[in-house]
Amino acid sequence: MLRKKNLSELVQQLRSNENVINWHEVEPIEAKTNPIPESVDARIKAALAKRGILQLYSHQHTAFETIRKGENVVAVTPTASGKTLCYNLPVLQTIAEDDASRALYLFPTKALAQDQKSDLNEIIEEMGIDIKSFTYDGDTSPAIRQIVKNVGHIVITNPDMLHSAILPHHTKWVSLFSNLKYIVIDELHTYRGVFGSHVANVIRRLQRICKFYGSNPLFICTSATIANPRELAEQLTGKPMRLIDDNGAPRGRKHFVFYNPPIVNKPLNLRKSATVEVNQLAREFLANKVQTIVFARSRVRVELILSHLQELVKNELGTKSIRGYRGGYLPNQRREIERGLRNGDILGVVSTNALELGVDIGQLQVCIMSGYPGSVASTWQQAGRAGRRHGEALVVMVASNTPIDQYVVQNPEYFFERSPESARINPENLLILVDHMRCAAYELPFKKGEEFGPMEIVDILDILEYLVEERVLTQAGDTFYWANQSFPANDVSLRSAAQENVVIIDQSDVANVKIIGEMDRFSAMTLLHDEAIYLHEGVQFQVEKLDWEHKKAYVREVDVEYYTDANLAVKLKVLSIDRTVARGTTSINQGDAAVNVMATMFKKIRLSSFENIGYGPIKLPEEELHTSATWIEVKEVDPTIQTKTLEQLLMGISNVIRHIVPIHVMCDRNDIHVVSQIRAEHSQLPTIFIYDHYPGGIGLAEDVFKRFDEIKSAAINLVRRCPCEDGCPSCIGTEIEGIGAKKQSIQLMEAL
Repeated sequence: MLRKKNLSELVQQLRSNENVINWHEVEPIEAKTNPIPESVDARIKAALAKRGILQLYSHQHTAFETIRKGENVVAVTPTASGKTLCYNLPVLQTIAEDDASRALYLFPTKALAQDQKSDLNEIIEEMGIDIKSFTYDGDTSPAIRQIVKNVGHIVITNPDMLHSAILPHHTKWVSLFSNLKYIVIDELHTYRGVFGSHVANVIRRLQRICKFYGSNPLFICTSATIANPRELAEQLTGKPMRLIDDNGAPRGRKHFVFYNPPIVNKPLNLRKSATVEVNQLAREFLANKVQTIVFARSRVRVELILSHLQELVKNELGTKSIRGYRGGYLPNQRREIERGLRNGDILGVVSTNALELGVDIGQLQVCIMSGYPGSVASTWQQAGRAGRRHGEALVVMVASNTPIDQYVVQNPEYFFERSPESARINPENLLILVDHMRCAAYELPFKKGEEFGPMEIVDILDILEYLVEERVLTQAGDTFYWANQSFPANDVSLRSAAQENVVIIDQSDVANVKIIGEMDRFSAMTLLHDEAIYLHEGVQFQVEKLDWEHKKAYVREVDVEYYTDANLAVKLKVLSIDRTVARGTTSINQGDAAVNVMATMFKKIRLSSFENIGYGPIKLPEEELHTSATWIEVKEVDPTIQTKTLEQLLMGISNVIRHIVPIHVMCDRNDIHVVSQIRAEHSQLPTIFIYDHYPGGIGLAEDVFKRFDEIKSAAINLVRRCPCEDGCPSCIGTEIEGIGAKKQSIQLMEAL
């Protein structure tokens, strides 16, 4: 029987692998600690001592002292650095001093809330003080709900529940709102884009209600590393914040490796599949019983890697030792997997970014990423999952063929020297704002001159008067009252800016037809059309009928060897031009645009080989999105370039820009879309459009306008440095006919 290798031996073995193109070592650091403050209750100190906590890390100590002085704080330190104590300690201390005090904890997901509750309840039990902490979410039973409302010292929930189940029924929560001392917002960095813009408005509504009941709670926010934590916390809460980032937690040695699969087709610069390489690497660690986490970018990819790995190690380890983990799994399934990882029963886990957040899964030694996660912040979050405290850890990022992956692994200095992304929100997006002012008016009447966030009073009045015209509100003197039969929070999803989500109805069992999820309209066009394969909780469903008019998708469970991928036809129309910069043969513009999107056809793609095995039409009406855009017009073109070639060149350049933009404006790759047109409707000129994929926009296109030169030079560098002969999937694509496509693309980009 072969001797198992330890992690250090496997690290040395990997060093000689020719596909490793960058090896970065993060040095270990010792802990920085302070004594637990004298003022902390002796029972709390005893409970901490039982858990081996005799000192506080420097950031925990600073947070406690600052909060006790009455300041709002945002604590920003890496994964697994003990941020939880930054809020639990002051909250428990305040309740120990005054039994009437209350705290509200907000977590972005139910899984995280459950995880934190069990940890908190263990401390409370060890303290021996009668402090009641409860989660309040969709899984909370009616009997428990009544107790939470009346006697819960600490209420743990998520923004969706606060928005739809707590704030509209605030009269049942009098003891919470009138004694609320602290509002904890954990995983602050997840509140960005549309979701963050909604949550900022939910917090404005929460503060209105606190004021009504006479409380003025402090905010305690914690975040993983982002570029603008204080700015984001202040935008979300409307309060001045003190930034605490003096991380005192220890860290073991960490090896961060960039791995580029070997080239299998030199002229086209096609590399071996990242998934295949990830499977081989993971198998090596698992076979040596080194606990490993694999991150994949999509639900489909998680299922693919999981089934391959289980097959590879079933004889040596058994399939139960490797599990999948992602959104959509049932709560008890997720708890079981988390427990198995903590106690070592589960050796490997394949996850989407669901395990990026701070769920406690113990001390994993290796993290393998299938492709670049899409942002610097996400990458460090995932890397933080390996190597807690003092142990050595290995992080391997396996690049795919996409331009963004190739750019990152071939420019390691970009990744290691760059600050993480800024999180952007736009709470004043009119669609979102009006929705929440309706909800706020339902909760409490609006007085003339009342504030709602940093908006001008006159703008607030305009919205209130508009709602009166719409017969949603009625005005009596200087007060606006709710005047409608509907319950507004039910119609507002925090996860999308446009209303009317499509509801997904499972009719596999005729006796038990049930709703299993919902999806925004734009995504539904490509993921819930007739005959689409929809993945939910690891189960495949086929869409039997999409009732577009009533926004319902009827699905039935199936077991097939393929998934579906839809094509979208996109048309753009410029509505207004806010800024223009003319440059020789081109001009760069920024303004508002209408995007008309139509799903046209779908392909069936085999799960094992990714080959196309069929297709079908999609018959859905066109959807329109009004958003913010930046566009580049080409006013003069080399007359020797044929129209067809120019069209393909523009598509190739758009492909590069689409991958480069998220790196430079610091956003998720789905937040922004890039489309080229050989003759734009407004000018009849060849044009590349870059637009926010959200109604009303969230400020990304404006950022592209400001940073265009930086984006352009990065795009040119990517194509120039690509080792292919004349275009490949890692740069401009492979669709361009005619010799010299790569050279012509660079010339065209230089002229932009």
